[in-house]
Amino acid sequence: MTLAPVIAVVGPSGVGKDSVMEALAARAPGFQRVRRAITRPAGEDGEDFDRVSSQQFAQMAEDGAFALHWSAHGLTYGIPKEIEDQRQKAKAVLVNLSRAVLLQAQEVFGDLIVISLTADADVLRQRLSARARENRDEQARRLGRARTALPDGLLQVIEVDNTGPLTATVDEILTRIQPERV
Repeated sequence: MTLAPVIAVVGPSGVGKDSVMEALAARAPGFQRVRRAITRPAGEDGEDFDRVSSQQFAQMAEDGAFALHWSAHGLTYGIPKEIEDQRQKAKAVLVNLSRAVLLQAQEVFGDLIVISLTADADVLRQRLSARARENRDEQARRLGRARTALPDGLLQVIEVDNTGPLTATVDEILTRIQPERV
Protein backbone atom coordinates (compact mmCIF):
# COMPACT_ATOMS: atom_id res chain seq x y z
CA MET A 1 0.00 0.00 0.00
CA THR A 2 1.29 3.44 -0.95
CA LEU A 3 1.40 5.92 1.91
CA ALA A 4 0.28 9.50 1.39
CA PRO A 5 3.03 12.10 1.52
CA VAL A 6 3.60 14.13 4.65
CA ILE A 7 3.39 17.86 3.97
CA ALA A 8 5.41 19.71 6.59
CA VAL A 9 4.29 23.31 6.99
CA VAL A 10 7.10 25.39 8.48
CA GLY A 11 7.98 29.01 9.05
CA PRO A 12 8.50 31.60 11.74
CA SER A 13 6.09 32.18 14.60
CA GLY A 14 3.12 34.21 13.43
CA VAL A 15 3.46 33.29 9.75
CA GLY A 16 0.09 31.52 9.77
CA LYS A 17 1.04 27.84 9.63
CA ASP A 18 -2.10 26.61 11.37
CA SER A 19 -4.39 28.89 9.35
CA VAL A 20 -2.82 27.68 6.11
CA MET A 21 -3.11 24.03 7.16
CA GLU A 22 -6.77 24.48 8.13
CA ALA A 23 -7.52 26.19 4.81
CA LEU A 24 -5.69 23.50 2.82
CA ALA A 25 -7.60 20.73 4.60
CA ALA A 26 -10.88 22.53 3.90
CA ARG A 27 -10.07 23.11 0.21
CA ALA A 28 -8.32 19.89 -0.79
CA PRO A 29 -10.36 16.71 -0.38
CA GLY A 30 -8.28 14.01 1.25
CA PHE A 31 -5.85 16.35 3.03
CA GLN A 32 -5.81 15.57 6.76
CA ARG A 33 -4.20 17.51 9.60
CA VAL A 34 -2.11 15.83 12.28
CA ARG A 35 -2.84 16.89 15.84
CA ARG A 36 0.38 17.42 17.83
CA ALA A 37 0.99 16.77 21.51
CA ILE A 38 2.59 19.81 23.15
CA THR A 39 3.76 20.58 26.68
CA ARG A 40 2.17 24.04 26.44
CA PRO A 41 0.97 25.39 29.82
CA ALA A 42 -2.71 25.75 30.60
CA GLY A 43 -4.12 29.07 29.45
CA GLU A 44 -1.97 29.17 26.30
CA ASP A 45 -4.17 28.20 23.41
CA GLY A 46 -4.01 28.74 19.68
CA GLU A 47 -3.76 25.74 17.41
CA ASP A 48 -5.70 22.51 17.88
CA PHE A 49 -3.37 20.29 19.93
CA ASP A 50 -3.25 17.79 22.78
CA ARG A 51 -1.96 19.46 25.94
CA VAL A 52 0.23 17.16 28.02
CA SER A 53 2.47 17.74 31.01
CA SER A 54 6.23 17.31 30.73
CA GLN A 55 5.94 14.11 32.76
CA GLN A 56 3.16 12.73 30.52
CA PHE A 57 5.16 13.63 27.42
CA ALA A 58 8.29 11.88 28.72
CA GLN A 59 6.25 8.75 29.47
CA MET A 60 4.60 8.84 26.04
CA ALA A 61 8.00 9.17 24.36
CA GLU A 62 9.37 6.28 26.41
CA ASP A 63 6.32 4.18 25.45
CA GLY A 64 6.92 4.86 21.73
CA ALA A 65 3.77 6.97 21.25
CA PHE A 66 5.46 9.38 18.84
CA ALA A 67 6.68 8.97 15.27
CA LEU A 68 8.71 12.14 15.84
CA HIS A 69 9.31 14.49 18.77
CA TRP A 70 11.50 17.52 19.52
CA SER A 71 11.95 20.56 21.73
CA ALA A 72 11.63 24.21 20.68
CA HIS A 73 10.75 27.49 22.38
CA GLY A 74 10.94 25.85 25.82
CA LEU A 75 8.21 23.33 24.88
CA THR A 76 8.22 19.73 23.70
CA TYR A 77 6.28 18.69 20.60
CA GLY A 78 5.27 15.23 19.40
CA ILE A 79 3.76 13.78 16.24
CA PRO A 80 1.74 10.73 17.27
CA LYS A 81 2.60 7.44 15.61
CA GLU A 82 -1.02 7.32 14.40
CA ILE A 83 0.18 9.52 11.55
CA GLU A 84 0.95 6.26 9.74
CA ASP A 85 -2.74 5.26 9.91
CA GLN A 86 -3.68 8.68 8.53
CA ARG A 87 -1.20 8.24 5.67
CA GLN A 88 -2.98 5.03 4.63
CA LYS A 89 -6.36 6.75 4.38
CA ALA A 90 -5.53 10.29 3.24
CA LYS A 91 -4.38 11.86 0.00
CA ALA A 92 -1.83 13.93 1.99
CA VAL A 93 -1.13 14.54 5.66
CA LEU A 94 -0.43 18.08 6.92
CA VAL A 95 1.80 18.62 9.93
CA ASN A 96 3.20 21.73 11.61
CA LEU A 97 6.92 21.09 12.18
CA SER A 98 9.90 23.04 13.44
CA ARG A 99 12.50 23.83 10.80
CA ALA A 100 15.22 22.22 12.93
CA VAL A 101 13.55 18.78 12.81
CA LEU A 102 12.96 18.59 9.04
CA LEU A 103 15.86 16.29 8.16
CA GLN A 104 14.80 13.88 10.90
CA ALA A 105 11.20 14.06 9.60
CA GLN A 106 12.43 13.28 6.09
CA GLU A 107 14.20 10.18 7.44
CA VAL A 108 11.15 9.08 9.45
CA PHE A 109 8.45 9.72 6.86
CA GLY A 110 10.36 9.31 3.61
CA ASP A 111 7.93 11.10 1.34
CA LEU A 112 8.15 14.64 2.74
CA ILE A 113 7.10 17.86 1.03
CA VAL A 114 8.10 21.05 2.86
CA ILE A 115 5.92 24.15 2.54
CA SER A 116 8.11 26.98 3.85
CA LEU A 117 5.93 29.98 4.66
CA THR A 118 7.33 33.50 4.85
CA ALA A 119 5.76 36.87 5.58
CA ASP A 120 6.77 40.50 5.84
CA ALA A 121 8.43 41.34 9.21
CA ASP A 122 5.74 43.92 10.07
CA VAL A 123 3.01 41.35 9.39
CA LEU A 124 4.75 38.80 11.65
CA ARG A 125 5.07 41.40 14.41
CA GLN A 126 1.37 42.29 14.16
CA ARG A 127 0.26 38.65 14.16
CA LEU A 128 2.41 37.75 17.17
CA SER A 129 1.10 40.75 19.08
CA ALA A 130 -2.52 39.95 18.16
CA ARG A 131 -2.36 36.35 19.35
CA ALA A 132 -1.04 37.57 22.74
CA ARG A 133 0.49 34.18 23.59
CA GLU A 134 4.04 35.40 24.23
CA ASN A 135 5.35 38.38 26.18
CA ARG A 136 7.29 41.14 24.38
CA ASP A 137 10.69 39.54 25.04
CA GLU A 138 9.55 36.18 23.67
CA GLN A 139 7.98 37.89 20.65
CA ALA A 140 11.30 39.65 19.98
CA ARG A 141 13.19 36.33 20.25
CA ARG A 142 10.77 34.66 17.84
CA LEU A 143 11.02 37.56 15.38
CA GLY A 144 14.81 37.30 15.58
CA ARG A 145 14.58 33.69 14.40
CA ALA A 146 12.17 34.51 11.55
CA ARG A 147 14.79 34.24 8.82
CA THR A 148 16.35 30.99 10.07
CA ALA A 149 17.40 29.00 7.03
CA LEU A 150 16.08 25.56 6.25
CA PRO A 151 18.59 22.73 6.64
CA ASP A 152 20.53 21.55 3.59
CA GLY A 153 19.53 18.17 2.19
CA LEU A 154 15.75 18.56 1.96
CA LEU A 155 14.38 16.93 -1.17
CA GLN A 156 11.31 19.04 -1.96
CA VAL A 157 10.77 22.59 -0.65
CA ILE A 158 8.07 24.98 -1.82
CA GLU A 159 8.49 28.54 -0.49
CA VAL A 160 5.32 30.64 -0.32
CA ASP A 161 4.81 34.21 0.92
CA ASN A 162 1.84 34.37 3.31
CA THR A 163 1.78 38.15 3.70
CA GLY A 164 -1.37 38.57 1.62
CA PRO A 165 -4.79 36.91 1.63
CA LEU A 166 -5.00 33.32 2.87
CA THR A 167 -6.87 32.25 -0.27
CA ALA A 168 -3.95 33.42 -2.43
CA THR A 169 -1.50 31.42 -0.30
CA VAL A 170 -3.63 28.27 -0.55
CA ASP A 171 -4.08 28.73 -4.32
CA GLU A 172 -0.32 29.02 -4.79
CA ILE A 173 0.43 25.95 -2.65
CA LEU A 174 -2.12 23.80 -4.44
CA THR A 175 -0.79 24.96 -7.83
CA ARG A 176 2.83 24.25 -6.89
CA ILE A 177 2.36 20.83 -5.29
CA GLN A 178 2.95 18.25 -7.97
CA PRO A 179 -0.49 16.75 -8.69
CA GLU A 180 0.91 13.25 -9.08
CA ARG A 181 2.39 13.43 -5.57
CA VAL A 182 -0.92 14.13 -3.79
